[in-house]
Amino acid sequence: MAIDRRQEEGGEGRQLPEENGSLPPGEAVPAAAAATAAPPAGDLAAEIQSLPPPPPPPTGSCSPLLLDYDGSVLPLLGGLGGGHQRTLVLLTWIPALFIGFSQFSDSFLLDQPTYWCKGTDGRGNWTGHPHLPASGLSASHNYSRGMLAAPELPTPAAKNTSQCQCSERHYLITAGLEQNVVSKWDLVCDSAWKVHIAKFSLLVGLIFGYLITGCIADWVGRRPVLLFSVLFILIFGLSVALSVNVTMFSTLRFFEGFCLAGIILSLYALRIELCPPGHRFMITMVASFVAMAGQFLMPGLAALCRDWQILQAVIICPFLLMLLYWFIFPESLRWLMATQQFEAAKKLILHLTHKNRTNTECDIKGVMPGHRWSPTALPESEENNNPSRSSNGLAIREFQMGDVGSSQTGELEKELSRRPKKVCIIKVVETRKLWKNIVVLCINSLTGYGIHHCFAKSMMGHEVQQSLTDNFYADYYTMAGITLASCLAMCPVVGFLGRRGGLLLFMILTALASLLQLGLLNLIGKYSQLPDSGMSDSVKDKFSTAFSIVGMFSSHAVGSLSVFFCAEITPTVIRGGGLGLVQASAGFGMLTAPIMELHNQKGYFLHHVIFACCTLICIICILLLPESKNQNLPENIPDGEHYTRQPLLPHKKGEQPLLLTNSELKHYSGLHDSAAVSDGVAENVTANGMKAM
Repeated sequence: MAIDRRQEEGGEGRQLPEENGSLPPGEAVPAAAAATAAPPAGDLAAEIQSLPPPPPPPTGSCSPLLLDYDGSVLPLLGGLGGGHQRTLVLLTWIPALFIGFSQFSDSFLLDQPTYWCKGTDGRGNWTGHPHLPASGLSASHNYSRGMLAAPELPTPAAKNTSQCQCSERHYLITAGLEQNVVSKWDLVCDSAWKVHIAKFSLLVGLIFGYLITGCIADWVGRRPVLLFSVLFILIFGLSVALSVNVTMFSTLRFFEGFCLAGIILSLYALRIELCPPGHRFMITMVASFVAMAGQFLMPGLAALCRDWQILQAVIICPFLLMLLYWFIFPESLRWLMATQQFEAAKKLILHLTHKNRTNTECDIKGVMPGHRWSPTALPESEENNNPSRSSNGLAIREFQMGDVGSSQTGELEKELSRRPKKVCIIKVVETRKLWKNIVVLCINSLTGYGIHHCFAKSMMGHEVQQSLTDNFYADYYTMAGITLASCLAMCPVVGFLGRRGGLLLFMILTALASLLQLGLLNLIGKYSQLPDSGMSDSVKDKFSTAFSIVGMFSSHAVGSLSVFFCAEITPTVIRGGGLGLVQASAGFGMLTAPIMELHNQKGYFLHHVIFACCTLICIICILLLPESKNQNLPENIPDGEHYTRQPLLPHKKGEQPLLLTNSELKHYSGLHDSAAVSDGVAENVTANGMKAM
């Protein structure tokens, strides 16, 4: 506006100032002489004052107001009550159904079928029939044992060499398909190990995907990672259905898992960063329920497809809908603010306030008092030419506060020239508390997902004598039902006890179930061999089933809650990397199931003992974690360092906190390096996060 007035007053032939605000070389000296000769007056003074030289880039720390996203920026957008915010949350739920299909597809694509040799009379011998002795078994009971991983393949007690010498075989698949990967490429007998490698490929792809895409999401943003992961999972996922051999299948499944990890991680981070503190857990749990809906619907989908190639294509094709996210899903505003990309954040705030129909003049914190949207009726001649015309016939017009007599400048306007500041997860090693919290949660996630396989093996081992057809679906839906019950129990427990209290409770249940199963069952087994004990093997089986169900129930909650806990206490600038670490640890825990099956269950007891010892260590370490319930998400590393350990039980009303306030802590020489952390915290807050009385 000022430049246009300057052109009108000074004429067209006058040369404009350069981009940085300085005058051209030919006019610099006369302008300086004129300025020293006489002070500007009238319109000339207003003209000169309207074009001040641009301020230098701000130095030092960013404004604490802009880093308080939950307290200042989110209310400006209307919180979760904004219609556009709710739409974005819904868009993070829908792909969870497709993710559930992909995560449990191995239970059907790699199901080990019953097989028998083709005889001369066309009848053949049933090698997996329940009425035959165990030495004749050539089929495996494949069911979903892991929480997110493909199930393991129980190895038969002995090989029937006559069935492995066949040139052609008949297959009977109990998972609803007429043909799968095993039957297509004859992956039985000496080639059975290739099935385990195919299962490794998806899990290893997930592990590498979590680690790499997490770091990329912190550097380039959540939205690019999501969109590129969707694009490449379409390419690799559909290519899996066109595989010509098991080697090609395993290789493409690795890349499919890599891209699937990018989708899971970016959606998880976006979902957390969209929500206010009071709604984060329930919104995350809704996504878990949607993913479990995919698990429950997977057998029906397999029965409809009948062929593994069609099933693979049907699982991947729904991701085509996510290509529309390029146009409707914005970048995480919280991440833009935390990384100091204020120019892009300003545009996104104006876009979201326009979508939510909120008024920025209600911004009492002063984030953006320089802009507001005002509905004004336009003449008919201008309505069609106005690009910002709203659906109700009113135009949304942006104007400066100076137009209404105010000269205030928003905090965001002051920081527009600040350079972006992005952080890598490697920086966490320089912290004092944050790296310990992440390591504790990684160990919890590894233990929860790893010991889950031990409980599943113990629970399903007593059902070998059931019929094959009923066995698969009964086991599959038993596992799905335990998972559903675990998620339902997490909601009230975490709501009442908090994140740390809920995680501690479920870990104690896991440890008790594991230790009782290892110790008590062995004791019962010894007494059952005595003639006068009155105990039978059925009593031991009942105890084993009960402990296994409790252990699977609690270990699933431990694994899920560890991932969510890490997403809350990890700062926004490195949240992708932190989530990648804890989810990759979960992947390592799930990887133990096919590894044990590949080694024919050798060392299974030691495997269970090691994870049982890890549960005891985790119980102690959980007490060192902070509590993040109803707390604002940390935006940068100093905020994450401020998340310190709090008392497990809240202090009584009127009780004086024993810890010093942050202003008193500054006097200690050992805590001077955390002064930047304490600057943005109220002086009446103690070091444990509680307010002083």
